[in-house]
Amino acid sequence: MTSTLDPATPEADAIPDFPMARAAGCPFDPPPRTRELQDEARLARVRLWDGSTPWLVTRYADQRALLADPRVSADVTRPGYPSPAPLPPGGPAVSFILMDNPEHGRLRRMVTAPFTVRRIEGLRPAVQKIVDDTLDEMLAGPNPVDLVEAFALPVPSLVICELLGVPYRDHDFFQANSKVIIKRDTEPAERAAGHRALLDYLDELMGEKLARRRDDLLSGLADRVEAGELTRSEAAQMGVLLLIAGHETTANMIALGTLTLLDHPDQLAVLRETDDPKVIAGAVEELLRYLTITHNGRRRVALEDIELAGQTIRAGEGLIMANDIANRDAAVFPNPDGLDLRRPDSRRHVAFGFGVHQCLGQPLARVELQVAYSTLYRRVPTLALAGDPARIPFKHNGSVYGVYELPVTW
Repeated sequence: MTSTLDPATPEADAIPDFPMARAAGCPFDPPPRTRELQDEARLARVRLWDGSTPWLVTRYADQRALLADPRVSADVTRPGYPSPAPLPPGGPAVSFILMDNPEHGRLRRMVTAPFTVRRIEGLRPAVQKIVDDTLDEMLAGPNPVDLVEAFALPVPSLVICELLGVPYRDHDFFQANSKVIIKRDTEPAERAAGHRALLDYLDELMGEKLARRRDDLLSGLADRVEAGELTRSEAAQMGVLLLIAGHETTANMIALGTLTLLDHPDQLAVLRETDDPKVIAGAVEELLRYLTITHNGRRRVALEDIELAGQTIRAGEGLIMANDIANRDAAVFPNPDGLDLRRPDSRRHVAFGFGVHQCLGQPLARVELQVAYSTLYRRVPTLALAGDPARIPFKHNGSVYGVYELPVTW
């Protein structure tokens, strides 16, 4: 069954397009229409680029229920899956995050160990050194500077390169291709070419790891390939996923979170004036809740008919979990549109998703953000925007929200 209504029906005329536009002057808030839909009804139809009309799920409780429901599939190849953009020639590049169990679980378990909380906590000193060294270089350079290029992008790129075993000298190459892949308006052929370039690059690296192991994640995957548990192509594809996710999301959170805090100086003071790990950790959770930078929603398709909130979701119909508005659900977060770095319940957010597909790298993202935010504002207490805030370019056309550049001074 498809999720497309007859365009001639009155119901079809009332269906809003998705993604929706943010309100002018409110770059940190979800689109106002999603709040209206959350208030009006738990489920509503939206129209995608291809004319399909999947269900938009806006309420926190409903999203968690569906993301934990085995009758809901993450498989991008299933009919009815609400793809965010036209598929490239030859079909989508499928990684384990777009698969269902048992295959999803089998592949995910191969890269789970390096991302456990204990292992990632062991990396905190190394992350701190990367942050300090990057800040040293930034402060010794020109003023003003673009914080994205000078700090927000290098820090997670250096971290993920070290973890994976990818040479940081190649960062211009993989950052450029990553940007092509995650932009929603990239032409399918261009997206496919960007992915192929990264896949070829990771495949070549995998060949090097097979020939000579190092103490890194890609070498661990090479062990799996040699043992026959994983094909070389699967290992390279996993490398592409981890490389893109490992720097793009955190880089955007560092920059967008900084802009948010500069716009909320009372909250910025909370981070600048504390060295309490619990306060810092709570502040990161609140920023993750408040900003929710994966703003295209978690995409799924129903495998069976599901009754929810007085509606019947039919088998084969698409679902979009708008986690940005779920994290502003007043039923869960009092005063949801207020930024409160001391909010006690922030960690309940769904910025990393929920269920078996929730973000594998969330422990790493948390440590990077805790170190980056606390160190930046402590070491640069006079940090301020340089130039007109109205001219800051936001990433309205990507699957990861943020800013293209952030000019700052001190």
